Amino acid sequence: MRRFRILGLLFSFVIACYATTTILASVPVAMRDDRTFSGHDKDTVNYFADNFLRNEDVIYQKQIRSVVFRQSETELSSPFINLNSGETLHLEFDDLNANIEPYLYTIVHCDANWKNSDIWANEYIEGLQEDAIEDYAFAFNTLQHYTHYQLTLPNDRMKIMLSGNYILKVYKKNSRGDEIPILTRRFMVVDSRFAVNASVTRASTIEDFETRQEIDFTVNSAGYRVDSPYQDIHVTVLQNYRWDNALTTLKPFMVRGDMLDYSFDNGSNQFDAGNEFRFLDLKSVQTVAGNVRHIEMNDSTYLVTLWDTERRSYKVYINNQDIDGRFLLRTEDQPTVETMGEYADVRFFIRYDAPVADGQVYIGGAFNGWQFNSGNLMHYNFNRRGYEAVLKLKQGYYNFAYMYLPNQSPVADMGYIEGNHSETQNTYTILVYQRERGTTYDQLVGMGIYDSRAK
Repeated sequence: MRRFRILGLLFSFVIACYATTTILASVPVAMRDDRTFSGHDKDTVNYFADNFLRNEDVIYQKQIRSVVFRQSETELSSPFINLNSGETLHLEFDDLNANIEPYLYTIVHCDANWKNSDIWANEYIEGLQEDAIEDYAFAFNTLQHYTHYQLTLPNDRMKIMLSGNYILKVYKKNSRGDEIPILTRRFMVVDSRFAVNASVTRASTIEDFETRQEIDFTVNSAGYRVDSPYQDIHVTVLQNYRWDNALTTLKPFMVRGDMLDYSFDNGSNQFDAGNEFRFLDLKSVQTVAGNVRHIEMNDSTYLVTLWDTERRSYKVYINNQDIDGRFLLRTEDQPTVETMGEYADVRFFIRYDAPVADGQVYIGGAFNGWQFNSGNLMHYNFNRRGYEAVLKLKQGYYNFAYMYLPNQSPVADMGYIEGNHSETQNTYTILVYQRERGTTYDQLVGMGIYDSRAK
């Protein structure tokens, strides 16, 4: 009998392993990243499901490329609009399958920590709660076929009634009516009731003076009631619109009447300063521009090889202008990039004497939503002694950095490869949320954007 019990246990173990492998195989490539088993996501079973949606900037289907989400009037902008202002957001993306797909979209209100708010959709949406993306066009005269989709939000059919954090969700439905996620993007609607003032300086802690930056700021709630500032007010501080290293747990150092003071001297309001971003100029596939070594063309695509580069963590700071990790789709070869921009397989290589320990190396930037997954993972080439990757990118101008992601960590380290210099120019965004007593959602009541070099 003991033998049968042991065989039964072994059989159960084999079945469990098979089930886990099957679940993993079903997860879209964009969702199978190195943080899967890190404990960052508590509900592991749901995480592995095909329809698992994260309230982050994620692409779920590998044929979706070149996602742009910004203020409609400003190209190099983050997705913020003011409540009841008439301002709009612009979404665009390409589908490399080059078909016409019945893509739908909706928006979801979230709390300050990007969890779904405990309110009904009709409390924050006026009009349709689900609508189709009807603005699309086919690529014209390009090697890579694709369909280009565009959306303006809010619009006549879907208006926004509350301030706060939102997720824009794009999806389609199968024959059973199940949602198939395509992409998600964060955006913010601001009702500017509170005044935010900030200064960005070198770190005040002696040991971090050369490598970190400090954000001291105040929040003034004059004219608005705040019953308990330590519980009702939540602030988030972003560096270059990165969410993985955001500061989200700061509480006021001091409260003086209507003034909440977030000036600390213990390092809790500091960021690693990083370095100026590297860049790729791919506006033309006919002529070689900065950092491009050569361009080839075959029957299906362009092949772009960048110059080999090296680690900068031990180098002296150089003041090169950048666009703070962002990207701009542009072509100098055709009248418009939306439907005439080419795609290229871009080869990246950074010299490195040996593989890094206890982590992986990624290519990070706004162009991939600062997500670290198989799509931008670099692999070590022992023959060439360095890290390499090939990314399919549309014509444009890109900022990027080589990022080290430690095992079991959701936060990437830019300084490990690129270096940290307190002189680096960075853009910081401060978001102030309030949950009024008697309500079940967070309002975004204040925002400020600050340049580390501003005087």
